[in-house]
Amino acid sequence: MKVIISGKNIEVTDALKGIVESKISKLDKYFNEGAEAQATLTVEKSRQIIEVTIPINGSILRAEESTHDMYTSIDKVVDKLIRQLTKHKTRLERNRVSNYETIRFENILLSENEEESFEPKIVKTKRFALKPMNSEEAVLQMDLIGHNFFVFANADTDEVNVVYKRRDGNYGLIEPEFD
Repeated sequence: MKVIISGKNIEVTDALKGIVESKISKLDKYFNEGAEAQATLTVEKSRQIIEVTIPINGSILRAEESTHDMYTSIDKVVDKLIRQLTKHKTRLERNRVSNYETIRFENILLSENEEESFEPKIVKTKRFALKPMNSEEAVLQMDLIGHNFFVFANADTDEVNVVYKRRDGNYGLIEPEFD
């Protein structure tokens, strides 16, 4: 697996880079050749954050961990990624999808507790009219209804967009790209 490592507010030393590559390379057994992981190391005040993103089968496997020690964050993010892969495998097996393009699941072993664990499902569907508006207006609407995201029709691009509240208190905008 190719691992691309970048840093924000931190110098990524060779030692740190080696640890990240060796820990994430433990996931190699779950992926076919050509898989690529993007790891971003960040320091914010006393928080040591690592975010790992791995594109798989048209979706994205993503995990983020934050502790006071970067090495602990790295260990926790790898554990979280393994749990997500296990959950992804279970969903695919339940849906009887047999076309595994980039993930090899024969190496994922489930404990008895994980096999019987609760599987979330869609329990409610909402329909609503999309009103054309700009992103600033969408943020205001989101704040008015008290949600942490808002789906709207972008008046500038005529596409469906999503604004969301980020953990740092700022807002994000998701604009879809079609291949």
